[in-house]
Amino acid sequence: MQEPTRLFDLLEWRRELHPERPVFKYKENGQWKEHYIDEYIEKSNLISYALMHLGVQKGENIGLISAGRPEWNYVDFGVQQTGAVLLPIYPTISEEDYQYILNDAEVRLLVVETPALYKKISSIREHLPKLENLCTIVPMEGVKSLDDIYALGRRYVEEHPEAKERLQATKDSLTTDDVCTMIYTSGTTGTPKGAMLAHRGLIMNVQEIKESPGKTWTRALSWLPMCHIYERMMGYLYQWLCFEIAYAESIAKVGDNCKEIHPHMLACVPRFIEKVYDKIYRKGEKMTGLKKKIFEWALELAFEYDLDESKLSAWYKLQRRVADRLVYKEIRESMGGCLGMLVSGGAIIQPRLTRFFSCVGLNLFEGYGLTETSPLIAVTNSNKAGRKIGSVGFAMRAIEVRIDPETNEIQCRGGNVMKGYYKKPELTAEAIDPEGWFHTGDTGYFDPDGYLFITGRTKSMFKTSMGKYINPEVIEEKMKQSPFIMDMMVVGDGQKFAAALVAPDFDMLKDWCRRHGVEAQTPAEMVVDRKVVARFQKVVDKYNAELGVTEQVKRFTLVAEPWTEANKMLTPTQKLIRRNVAAAYHEQIDALFR
Repeated sequence: MQEPTRLFDLLEWRRELHPERPVFKYKENGQWKEHYIDEYIEKSNLISYALMHLGVQKGENIGLISAGRPEWNYVDFGVQQTGAVLLPIYPTISEEDYQYILNDAEVRLLVVETPALYKKISSIREHLPKLENLCTIVPMEGVKSLDDIYALGRRYVEEHPEAKERLQATKDSLTTDDVCTMIYTSGTTGTPKGAMLAHRGLIMNVQEIKESPGKTWTRALSWLPMCHIYERMMGYLYQWLCFEIAYAESIAKVGDNCKEIHPHMLACVPRFIEKVYDKIYRKGEKMTGLKKKIFEWALELAFEYDLDESKLSAWYKLQRRVADRLVYKEIRESMGGCLGMLVSGGAIIQPRLTRFFSCVGLNLFEGYGLTETSPLIAVTNSNKAGRKIGSVGFAMRAIEVRIDPETNEIQCRGGNVMKGYYKKPELTAEAIDPEGWFHTGDTGYFDPDGYLFITGRTKSMFKTSMGKYINPEVIEEKMKQSPFIMDMMVVGDGQKFAAALVAPDFDMLKDWCRRHGVEAQTPAEMVVDRKVVARFQKVVDKYNAELGVTEQVKRFTLVAEPWTEANKMLTPTQKLIRRNVAAAYHEQIDALFR
């Protein structure tokens, strides 16, 4: 069978190869329900017919606001098959952001998942002059639902005998270079922009990584937002490989769902990996006696692991086998017992965590890219030399990647690059130069073996009053190796030295306070307690010793409020929104330099 060239080709690809396997699993009323390929194709087609009836045109933007679930995919391919463009939007952003995106994209048909999202959009409906049709996935009394869309599609076919031929003709007319989706960037540096992506870019991504998963693997758990291009691409990979995709109930339920589904693969972001490790670490902190010593020994052993096992001594390998029997096996079981690959994307991950999880048997792979590159530019793989500690892997084979000799900016050119920003030719010209090179805004380098290393963001770097450039992300990632630090932002533009705002991991800190007789109970009390501040000073001093003099954090202040998506300190993909943090804590930042 010919390999897919358009994403919706995956429907027939899956029916041809493994019609007997569930495509999706989704928990309803406490039970996992299986969804098969025939239902997937039928409902995708019904959505296509309904859109044809509504006069949807090629290139028109159709909105979708939903967490991951089977219907997300039905809408995705139902839209794509008509030549329209799916515009997926995060379910957690503000009304102001919804209003901006829906108006900017001129959306006239929008599907939302829940009654709560329906009410949220309804509250700004008067400010959405283009929006004509709004329906829900979860039924809501008196409101159009996806079931009504299916019914509309059925009526259209019944009333128009030529409908099937017309849909097939439309599909046949679409090429791999046609735009299939538009994703608004998360906006860490400014107003969100709609990146227009073609089938080709996402297909290229899948083809680059399809050989890395184990040949016998059949299950994946999905929990990241489907509107994030990274998780979206992974979903297409799973479908290409004929995996069963189970959608987690929530991030809090990932561990429980892993034990129920026993996935072979799981996509995640560094923040998730850090939290999993912190949970493991805290479990050890609560142990006593010999059991605690064995646990701590096993953890330290994992941090000495090398991905090139030929570099490991016979003594180390023997110790690892013992540690596996006593500690590592239990960690794997907590993640379902079958997990062979954790795929991390979205930000740089701490090298020590790559060592740790890979030693434990939860092999950690990394990828690098942006929404605008569909998303991959570079990725690690499962070949013998496919990974190196600290590296995001090799440049994709089908594209060109270069490092600007003056700025060290990573630039790429190829079919993975977006068609441009929607209705923003000036911004498109800023991002893609006349020779077709996309300017990522990230800095990095290739080592002699061809591995790509990321060193930071050009827009995050600042210069002190002493004329020294500082890359804050390098310092932050170094300091965040401490389980006491959940988040950190290094500041110092135009100042004599670098300083930092530190958001503690309060779960970890509460345990520490209890064990050390600190009476502070609330976050606000903890961050000003002298013993707590002294403990954090030890953490800062420890990692300062590994930094250059100009990079060292000379002063810091602890903040009582965790940085989250809800308070707009983090993007939906858990990246720090520096401008928002700086605005919220401008008084504390000023005080650091007095």
